[in-house]
Amino acid sequence: MPLCLTPYAVVLAAADGPDGAVRRMLLPDAREGNAAAGDLRDPLGEGDHEVAPGLVRAYPHKALFLASGDCAAACRYSTRARTAERFGEPPAGDGEAALRWLAGCGEIRDVLLSGGDPLMLGDGRLGELLGRLREMGHVRLIRIGTKTPATLPQRITGGLVRLLKGARPLWVSTHVSHPTELTERACRALRRLSEAGIPTMNQCVLLKGVNDREDVLGDLFERLVWLGVKPYYLHHGDRAAGTGHFRCAKAAGKRILRNLQGKLPGYAMPLFMEDPPGGGKKRSLGW
Repeated sequence: MPLCLTPYAVVLAAADGPDGAVRRMLLPDAREGNAAAGDLRDPLGEGDHEVAPGLVRAYPHKALFLASGDCAAACRYSTRARTAERFGEPPAGDGEAALRWLAGCGEIRDVLLSGGDPLMLGDGRLGELLGRLREMGHVRLIRIGTKTPATLPQRITGGLVRLLKGARPLWVSTHVSHPTELTERACRALRRLSEAGIPTMNQCVLLKGVNDREDVLGDLFERLVWLGVKPYYLHHGDRAAGTGHFRCAKAAGKRILRNLQGKLPGYAMPLFMEDPPGGGKKRSLGW
């Protein structure tokens, strides 16, 4: 996977120290070349569930729209590392085939915009895409998965927030995995979303040597709640090829969450989730 960082992320990584969490998440590691038994190039089987270019249907009433091929930073543990060599090329092309398919499938009520990162689209293109989806009466909910508040918080402008408000019901799913990412600018971006009345949830991955400690995750979850962001999912790492050095035992995640229970407000406790190989079977691992 190529190295991809915004100037903001470069400064954040530089300030984090030679063995800091941000560097581990964003800078290449020789261990990415290690093959591990059971690892997969497409761990969620998205290619098998693709119904149109860049459009994945792994659940009956939900669709995943890969709206952008770009990221503000390439996370080294990404489940879509296989597509990163095509940065700059939208997985859905111009999106027309995906939009036509969605318009013709009345069973789809929930569309998740992902990528890459959909907020790497300009406001004009993003607004057009949201408008087309809102015209489909059967699409009740739009969700946006993004890491830009942590890697390019300048993207969360007043104009973008107004655009997102106009497309409600819409939820934003952020991806913050370590308290170091919650800089003053990142906090301002997250507050801007919550203060605008846009429901915001956070999903992060349990990463060995990064956040697999009770004090680190407890701090992260508590800070997010203070910012108006609900810690929603803590993911057990997918079996994406080249990410084995990040993967923790499931027992470690369960132990951390059990120890945090009662120490944090209930709102600050996420679900511990797993996406088994093949996709379409996301499940809670419990504590």
